Amino acid sequence: MKALQWQGDHLLILDQTKLPFVEQYREIHSYKEMAEAIKNMEVRGAPAIGAAAAYGFALGAAEYRGSGEDFKDYMDEVRAVLEGTRPTAVNLFWALRKMEDKFREFLNMNDIGNIRAALINEANEIAEDDRRMNKRIGEYGNTLIPEKANILTHCNTGSLATVEFGTALGIIRTAHESGKKIHVFAGETRPLLQGARLTAWELLQDQIPLTLITDNMAGYLMQQGKVDMVIVGADRIAANGDTANKIGTYSLAVLAAAHQIPFYVAAPTTTIDLKISGGDEIPVEERDDQEVRKIMDVRIVPDEVSVYNPAFDITLAKYITGIITEKGIISPPYSVNMVKMLVR
Repeated sequence: MKALQWQGDHLLILDQTKLPFVEQYREIHSYKEMAEAIKNMEVRGAPAIGAAAAYGFALGAAEYRGSGEDFKDYMDEVRAVLEGTRPTAVNLFWALRKMEDKFREFLNMNDIGNIRAALINEANEIAEDDRRMNKRIGEYGNTLIPEKANILTHCNTGSLATVEFGTALGIIRTAHESGKKIHVFAGETRPLLQGARLTAWELLQDQIPLTLITDNMAGYLMQQGKVDMVIVGADRIAANGDTANKIGTYSLAVLAAAHQIPFYVAAPTTTIDLKISGGDEIPVEERDDQEVRKIMDVRIVPDEVSVYNPAFDITLAKYITGIITEKGIISPPYSVNMVKMLVR
């Protein structure tokens, strides 16, 4: 299962707004189409967004029809459009910085064809790196999972949220493939139901035992002793370990702490943003209120009702047992151990 695939001159994405009932792929031929797909969450998940933006940057270069002297200004605009899609996921900005560095490296050659080829190669490398990192995250995370475990997860952190395999869900996949008897509680994840529509679908594909719950059931499940650990993904991790993830994650972390249940964050090191000291500096995206007013295009509240729709919340580092990366598992104090991990 792949959320995105490069086809030589365009990107093919699996439209996640239509899952699980319709598996429909969309061809992306321009950077503006890519920006639209990211903004509309046809492609989503921090690692997948990063790779998609990289391909969007390469597509922007492929579209250029001007002279060499205006190429840089044009690509600055391409980058700005792509950066304006999702402000919280730091992988987006990391990938675009890598793409711009590659663009500048080749710009003095004054050969637009070579620049385009170099950018496609760089985007392919970003995608391949994500595949490798996810596999390693799965291997490290599996060491934390006992032979039998009930795991609670939130939102979608699988193949659909990455280039392939997944982060938190990749750990669950690895544990299942190793023969461990695991069972997953998937929170539905309002308002767009990524847990119900996407995670449940992925787990069914892999024949991993699961139970879908509404988001407000999690505390009662923990009280009943039915949850052994919580594993979630991340969209940005600050230097002190504070983590931005899908709205509802903070509530799960507090509940897990109250019930003395381990709470893990799984993410590639590209999601760590050492330029941000704490969670209060992480920009939190607010999305269209229609996402809350409707469920799958069915209106559920009157238009007069005001709506607040932040896409993410901030989980404080003190609630996080460990951060699982492709380089290993980071333990508190995160402000010290995160830097040590990154300079390995």
